Amino acid sequence: MKQVFRSNFAMIVGWLWMVFAAANAVDLVVRYNGRLSMVAAAVLGVLTALVFVTCLRPMIVMSEEGVLVRNPLRNAFVPWSGVDEVTVSHSITIASGDQKVRCWVPQTSARERAAAVRRGKPAPGRGRFRTEPVRSKAEQVAAEAMAGKTHADWVAEQITERAEAARRTASLTPSEEGTGAASGGFTTAWAPSALVALVLALVLVVAASVV
Repeated sequence: MKQVFRSNFAMIVGWLWMVFAAANAVDLVVRYNGRLSMVAAAVLGVLTALVFVTCLRPMIVMSEEGVLVRNPLRNAFVPWSGVDEVTVSHSITIASGDQKVRCWVPQTSARERAAAVRRGKPAPGRGRFRTEPVRSKAEQVAAEAMAGKTHADWVAEQITERAEAARRTASLTPSEEGTGAASGGFTTAWAPSALVALVLALVLVVAASVV
């Protein structure tokens, strides 16, 4: 089963910018007036490339073979058999042997963690009458289970559980060990889409400087 985790806020901001950039690009083509238009196009191109690599590209993709971490400029793939430890500070870090990859998304802030802690506490009453609805027993148990946990903590737990489940499955089917993509190790590489976006932005900057 494929699961994708990313920042919804960043995705919304990214696509809103793409729509804005597309509309302005059309306007620059229609009203082209030489150097001024090229400079504006260069600025628009650089900003769009930055928005693409920081807002739209980053995500964590979990598949049957392993976990793919898409950061702004690089992709890292860790097969489930290679996931040794998953930790969370302000971001998720996946360790595989001596190598580590820090995930760009999801991230957590001190404010978000404090809010997560508050969610796990019983709703207090004020004076003689409660001012907030009373949680049912099931709701309180769920709140306590999630106390102090942010979205990043939850995603890290999903990665750990998938890795453990994959290792258990592999131990039950030894004849399949060492085959397929899961037998590979930690791999990391530059992201072609990010490089293309930055190169196109650079081309616009060079073109604006020579016009």
